[in-house]
Amino acid sequence: MAIIIVGLAFWQLGPVFLNKTPKEQGLIQLNYWGFWDEEKIRLIIPEFKKLHPNIKVTYTPQSKTFYRTRVQTQLREGSGPDILQINNSWLPLFALDLAPAPKTLIDLDEFSATFYPVARDSLVVNGQIYALPSEINGLALFYNEDILKAAGVTPPKSWQDFLDVSSKVTVKDGGQIKTAGAAIGTTNNVDFWSEILGLLLLQQPGVNLSSPFGSKSAEILKFYTSFIIDPRRKTWDQSLQGSTQMFTSSNLAFYFGKFEQVAAIKTLNPSLKFGVVPVPQLPGGQVGWASFWVEAVSKNSKHQREAWEFVKFLTQKEVILSLGVPPARIDMASSVTDPLVMPFVSQGYYYKSWYLNSAVADSGINDEMVSFWKEAIDSVLGGSPPEDALKILQPKVQQVLAKYKNLL
Repeated sequence: MAIIIVGLAFWQLGPVFLNKTPKEQGLIQLNYWGFWDEEKIRLIIPEFKKLHPNIKVTYTPQSKTFYRTRVQTQLREGSGPDILQINNSWLPLFALDLAPAPKTLIDLDEFSATFYPVARDSLVVNGQIYALPSEINGLALFYNEDILKAAGVTPPKSWQDFLDVSSKVTVKDGGQIKTAGAAIGTTNNVDFWSEILGLLLLQQPGVNLSSPFGSKSAEILKFYTSFIIDPRRKTWDQSLQGSTQMFTSSNLAFYFGKFEQVAAIKTLNPSLKFGVVPVPQLPGGQVGWASFWVEAVSKNSKHQREAWEFVKFLTQKEVILSLGVPPARIDMASSVTDPLVMPFVSQGYYYKSWYLNSAVADSGINDEMVSFWKEAIDSVLGGSPPEDALKILQPKVQQVLAKYKNLL
């Protein structure tokens, strides 16, 4: 009877095994979730397979809407992807779900020599690497070339220059702003307002973002809101359209945005003449605001080593070039010649990051922090002293940090 059963099993399954090559029988399947352009990543994956014929990577493009909670829920249920994109500020949210990189694949010395310091600050915990970047990204200052040319001014390098130039190019009619000098000062119609505020706080000596109550932070709140409140500095108004719309319609001189906005602006207004420069600085300092997407590996993946091999493959020079992003690799900086890309790369060495990213939709540390800072800014715009707003803000900030303290 046993012989008959074995024979029957072979008769049923034998052709399946006989039709498979040894490589196919040992095929490793990797699922990858991310936000890359689908056409670009689908051209890259076959190049990886040439090097690793036994690994098949399946890419599934994602929407950023509820992405963080969606992917994390699936990871914890054991059904999520092997490889996933996360924001560089998300490590406090994901560290318990991720597998650190094998040191035989990439160690800290190689990591530090390859990528900008902000990558190590964001992605390394207790000497372990939890993700790798292909891109470097953050805030830069966009400017309308025609508006600046008509006023005979150049893009500012310092905040004092920014104040002077943005005031000069602001056009008002009967007290109403027709051409805005700079989109800054509010929370309701300034895209990336929290990143701009975070940049100012990081640039200000003496500010502790984890404990923001104090005179130095109060100065920043006064400065940020002065573009609305102070008649001498007023370059923006809460009644205006959103900053992206104002800029693309040629009614705004200065606009803060990230690399993705370059393509978005070109799509919205192909004829707009604009340039991009690094963000303004305080005297004697250099600090930029970084926010970028990175690749990580699930700790529940059955093929962590192979997944990490693919993640590292995405950081190779040729791959980054084909992705068309500001390169995360230090050794690629000199090869960037596009003036609309260069500012994002040139700030690489002095980028810093914190939990005030408004465009990542994490329903977590960033969104919670942004909501509390919004209350503070709105209260100052409503007439409250900055010191009072910060006094109310401080325990809320510390509450958010305490919520995630086991991973910070």
